[in-house]
Parts: sequence; C-alpha cells; structure tokens
Amino acid sequence: MTHEHGPANEIVITTADNLEMEVSSGPMTRLAGVSELLTGSTGIHMAIANIPPGRCSTAHYHVNCESAIYVISGSGTFLSGEQLEKEEPINAGDFIFVPPDANHQPVNTSGTDDLIIIVARNAPVEIVVELEGAGRQDC
Repeated sequence: MTHEHGPANEIVITTADNLEMEVSSGPMTRLAGVSELLTGSTGIHMAIANIPPGRCSTAHYHVNCESAIYVISGSGTFLSGEQLEKEEPINAGDFIFVPPDANHQPVNTSGTDDLIIIVARNAPVEIVVELEGAGRQDC
C-alpha cells in the first residue's frame, strides 16, 4: 500500500500489518517499515528480515549504501571478506556495520530458531550485486 505523502514534516507510522514485502535474498525474507514507497523517505530505509533455521541469504554486496544490522533474536555466522573467508558469530543484541562494496552473507546456524534482524541503510533503494558461487551454497 502506498502512503499519501503530506507536508514534508509529517510523521508516518507504519503498522505491523502494512509492511512492504521486499525481494527475498535466497530463503531470507525482508519486510520494510520505512521505505520510499511507504513513507516517502529519501535518505533512510529500515526493514526486518527473517532467515529460517539452517538457511542464509545469498552472498552479495551493496554498491550505493552503508547498512546497519541489529540482531533481534537467534544466532548465526556473518561471513565477510573478499572471498567471504571471515566468519564471525552473531547473536541477539549484536550490531553489525556493513560499508558499501563489502561482501557479506548472514547465515542462521540454528537448527530450530529463526535468525531475525533489523536492517537499516542510508539510501531509499539499495543496489545489490549477487556473488555467484561465493559463500555458503548449502543453505
């Protein structure tokens, strides 16, 4: 649903039943609450993402924006580096900063619990480059 934009200083509240379904990254699903479509934002975007147990996003990087990630619940591994060779554990309460052009792939290492993260970025629309054949392929 699109938002009827009012004055530039209008506050917009997006309710939980009106989130914007975004393109999935592998089995990871993402729902935006602050987006250009929903709120008219031009310099920030915020969404909640869910990675099912034992699954991961595709390996990728963002050309045009920084991202900040907050782990709400679950645990996993965050892959980064030129060949995604760096593996770091992530858990509820962790913050992750991803600069532009940084290869990355979040992986849910739990066999039972979803990995739920908040993703914020400093651009209304991200430009994503998928890394074919890189990172974890078995999730």
